[in-house]
Amino acid sequence: MSRLYSQCVRTVVRLGTARLAYTSVRIRQNRFCFKLLGSGVICQFSLFNFGGTKKLDLDSSDTWMAAPITDLEHLKEHRDDMKCQVEALIMRIQAEVCQALEKEELEEGGKKFQIDRWLREQGGGGITCVLQDGTVFEKAGVNVSVVTGILPPNAVQQMRARGKKMKGESLKFFAAGVSSVVHPRNPHVPTVHFNYRYFEVEDEDGEKQWWFGGGTDLTPYYLVEADVIHFHKTLKKACDQHGKQLYPKYKKWCDDYFSVAHRGERRGVGGIFFDDVDEPSQAKCFEFVKTCADSVVSSYVPLVQKHKKDGYSYAERQWQLLRRGRYVEFNLIYDRGTKFGLYTPGARYESILMSLPLIARWEYMHAPEPGSKEAKLTEVLKKPQDWV
Repeated sequence: MSRLYSQCVRTVVRLGTARLAYTSVRIRQNRFCFKLLGSGVICQFSLFNFGGTKKLDLDSSDTWMAAPITDLEHLKEHRDDMKCQVEALIMRIQAEVCQALEKEELEEGGKKFQIDRWLREQGGGGITCVLQDGTVFEKAGVNVSVVTGILPPNAVQQMRARGKKMKGESLKFFAAGVSSVVHPRNPHVPTVHFNYRYFEVEDEDGEKQWWFGGGTDLTPYYLVEADVIHFHKTLKKACDQHGKQLYPKYKKWCDDYFSVAHRGERRGVGGIFFDDVDEPSQAKCFEFVKTCADSVVSSYVPLVQKHKKDGYSYAERQWQLLRRGRYVEFNLIYDRGTKFGLYTPGARYESILMSLPLIARWEYMHAPEPGSKEAKLTEVLKKPQDWV
């Protein structure tokens, strides 16, 4: 291989006036490195990169948290099938997120993720990874689900209300996704949520519809603008690779979706959210979702590293628990994913309710002190801002 590469790049480089130097080639981590010699000058640079060292989704199977729900050999043999591509992607994302969070936890003498692989009688199953009552993370869950079956009537009604045109009442479906909520122990570390999913529905006449959905959003307990800007910039960078119009569109959708209507406020400081995405093509939609999912660790883990050792008071801890109560209210009253999961026959409630915090708090008629840090956060939650 080295000989082939050398033949491809054999060239001469003019140094100074008439002096010439031939390139020497060596290969390091899939990069071509050239050393140019002449006139006493030595320099080295990388010409181009064949994907770095990051493994493809299926090639990363040795790092997955558990065996996939679909047989690995089937995934490899049908790697062009979108259902298989999505399952491999969500298995990789689950592993990378769990490993990144576990690293932060173990550095403080904490716990590892518990891994629970489960199967569903009606078809499919999932892998639930939970880190509970840890040092850094009070509760962190990263769940993969790959389920098949017949759509329940309530789910069909929901989809038709969103404009889906589906013929018949007995509709086969395939749904696969990775979802996560991370509740840290320290009030100065924000909570993060992400979910990326793929859906296929087959009508009674055999016609198939497909779409993607997902997003990543941040819920801080104390507002640190630099943290929120970093989070949004990372998501914008991911979206911009697929179209400059996507971030502002999905940022607004996120602000509108994560609204706790009865409280008149948002759940957090937003991020991105999208659903029913089926354009411009299946392959391009998949690449967009993949890029967004790949941005989760870089958008969130630096905030954990920055604040996990911050000191905090009893009052700050109580405020965190009050805000978690609002989080619970949204998830149980408004969240579409929670409702779909609970409506699905054979639902695994432990995994669906994984998003709920270990501890939350409600106080009667609570309001933060005017001018306080808590009031500053509340003002932003009532009126979403543009962060980038």
